[in-house]
Amino acid sequence: MCYVIVTGRSLLWSLLSLVAMMAVLSAVITPKWIVGPPKTKNTENGLQLDYPTAGIFNRCTLLHDKMNCANFNSDGLATDPSVFPSCWKASLFFLSLGLSIMALTVFAALVGCCVQSIGRKSIFNLAGVAQTVAGIIYLFGMILYPAGWGAERVLRICGPEAGPFLLGDCNLGWAFYSATIGVALTFVCAMLSAQAEKSTASDKVQDKMNEGKTLICLAS
Repeated sequence: MCYVIVTGRSLLWSLLSLVAMMAVLSAVITPKWIVGPPKTKNTENGLQLDYPTAGIFNRCTLLHDKMNCANFNSDGLATDPSVFPSCWKASLFFLSLGLSIMALTVFAALVGCCVQSIGRKSIFNLAGVAQTVAGIIYLFGMILYPAGWGAERVLRICGPEAGPFLLGDCNLGWAFYSATIGVALTFVCAMLSAQAEKSTASDKVQDKMNEGKTLICLAS
C-alpha cells in the first residue's frame, strides 16, 4: 500500500530546498556579481549613468551609448582564459555541479511524500547527505570566483587596484549575495532533513497508518 505522508517539517524542508536551489541558480545566470563604477551615456533627457557588471560567464557593459549584455564564454570552458578567466571557469563548474545535486534532492523532496526509503535507507537522510556535499561543492565555486578578480576582464571594469579577492573600484552585486544565501540555506536544509525524517517516522504517523489512512497530513 502506498502512503502519502506530509508533515510540517518535511514540507518546510522541501520548500527551503527549492528556495536554496533557485537562489543559486538565479545568481549563476545573472551578470550582477560585481558592479563597476558608473559610465555616462547620452539620452534624449541628457546624460544617464549606467553601471557595467560581470557575472560568472556573462557581462553587461556600455557599448555605443547602449547597455549591452552578453555571454563571454563563446567556446564554453575552452574559451581563452584572457576572455573567460580560468578561476571563473572552475567556479561555474563547481556551482553547476552543486546545482545538479540540489536538483536531485528537490526531486527527492517531491517523491519523499510517497517514498520514504530507498534500499532501506531513508530518502531524507540520503538527500541530507547529498545537500551537505552540494554545499561543500558550492563553497569551492564561491571561493574561486573572487580568486579570479585579478583577471584582465575585471581590471577593465574595476581599475588597476583590483586583484584576487580585491575589487578595486567595484562593488559586490546582488547576485553574489543571492548565491551566498543559497549556499547557507543548502546547509540549513541538510540539517533539516534529519527533522523531516523523524517527523515522517513518528508515532503519530504510525497511528494514522494503523487506522488505515493512506493520506497523512500532520502539522509537526
